[in-house]
Amino acid sequence: MLKRRSFIALALALAGCATPPVSTVPLASWEALQVQAGEQPLGIDKQASKLRAYIFSAGAAARLGHNHVLSATDFDARAFLGETGLSSARLQMDLQLDKLLVDDPTLRAELGGAFAKPLDADAIQGTRANMLGERGLQATVYPLLRLRSVKLVGEAPRLAALVEIELHGQRRQQWLVLRVNEQERRLTVSGSLVLRQTDFGLQPFSLLGGLLAVSDEIVVEFEIALVKPNAAAAATG
Repeated sequence: MLKRRSFIALALALAGCATPPVSTVPLASWEALQVQAGEQPLGIDKQASKLRAYIFSAGAAARLGHNHVLSATDFDARAFLGETGLSSARLQMDLQLDKLLVDDPTLRAELGGAFAKPLDADAIQGTRANMLGERGLQATVYPLLRLRSVKLVGEAPRLAALVEIELHGQRRQQWLVLRVNEQERRLTVSGSLVLRQTDFGLQPFSLLGGLLAVSDEIVVEFEIALVKPNAAAAATG
């Protein structure tokens, strides 16, 4: 046990010495979506909305590392229904990276499995500092994770969405599947996607030639609760 703890302590200490990612020039900001003729704006119920990201340990010594879960409910979303309904809808979601919760104990217990083991406060703070700092997401320079729809195909309850994602000063487009649940004046839109850190100029943590590492792939799940105007007063957002 002592040997294992020493190895993990060494890994955490050296994490700050990992090769920093290639810096990129901040992009011109997206303009916030504005309602257009024939569109119906939707509000967001933040208490019923959530985002989670799962980061996995990798390498031959992966069992000595930890999987991590990031979570957020305090993010902004704008959505508009077009005249033809969901097929012409537009959506934009902005998340302030410094509002991410790292390894929330309640959430880890809820997830169970490889996430069930609790982490102490020092380990959580160290993970957060490395993740948001200069050798990670550089959140002071690139404070937002942004996603906006480019094209929607299909009909509820399943749609294919081409989305544009902005992270760490770079933008990429990819397709994902959306699930839509419509009840009266409420829409719940959920989906999941895989982000590859290297696609956005980030270098996943790696130690001792990859013996202990963080997987390049991050799984992101989100659920956005949207309400139509005359029901917006009931939402907390």
